Amino acid sequence: MSHVVGCIDRSRAAVSVCDYAAWASLRLAAPLMLFHVTDQERYPAPTDLAGNIGLGSREHLLEELASLDEQRGKLALEHGQHLLQAAEQRVREAGVRQVHQRQRHGSLSESLLAIEADTRLLVIGLHGESSNDGKLQVGSQLETVIRSVTRPVMVVPDEFTAPRSAMLAFDGSDTALKGVQVLAASPLLEGLPLHLVMVGEDSAERQQQLESARSVLAPLGCELHVAIREGEVETALHQYQAEHHIDLLIMGAYGHSRIRQFLVGSTTTNMLKTATTPLIILR
Repeated sequence: MSHVVGCIDRSRAAVSVCDYAAWASLRLAAPLMLFHVTDQERYPAPTDLAGNIGLGSREHLLEELASLDEQRGKLALEHGQHLLQAAEQRVREAGVRQVHQRQRHGSLSESLLAIEADTRLLVIGLHGESSNDGKLQVGSQLETVIRSVTRPVMVVPDEFTAPRSAMLAFDGSDTALKGVQVLAASPLLEGLPLHLVMVGEDSAERQQQLESARSVLAPLGCELHVAIREGEVETALHQYQAEHHIDLLIMGAYGHSRIRQFLVGSTTTNMLKTATTPLIILR
């Protein structure tokens, strides 16, 4: 059965990830998997010195270093287990009944790819553990994850607010239409006002594309709004979102059109840096 996966770590966003993952799990009627990865770069696997020959006086030092690495790794795993236990208690208090815990050692993106077949929606924090020093920094592994996984990714800020409205950044492409179909088949947005927004020059063709998307989304039974805005994609989307007090932004990941292209390279970082509400990225 496909899960909502809440990816937690030691960052300040961990609590928010739990809350948004619980919100999504309840709306999708899907089980929730709480997922923690011990970074293999920070906590390497125990070193095997059996094959080293001629270490001489350095052998004792290397053995001590290997022992310290092993201790740090064990403590990291134990701390991760405590995080998972606390997270499970929180999401159960929010009303989630089917909760599973899973812990892996390795890189984050590879670990998420390993469970991708069992993932319906991935929920991950916008800010990583490095933000705990008081500076809000976009997670260093976030873009790698977005580029790697093919399941929808919900990137969330540090504070939870239950979404009351949503906006889909739409460009009329075949990929965008597939995204519309995905949303139409999902109960995630049922009952929420939904805005379809295109960025570019207003034209009869774009109006027709919006109406086609509107007809696909009609079965959701939600309040639908369509709009075309001119200007730079990132700026226009943020302005529309602020004007209409929209809680949740949804968009495609990569491609050649203006909207999907802006999630590549430095513009990705700029968009994520300015995000104050959750962002769902569809592949």
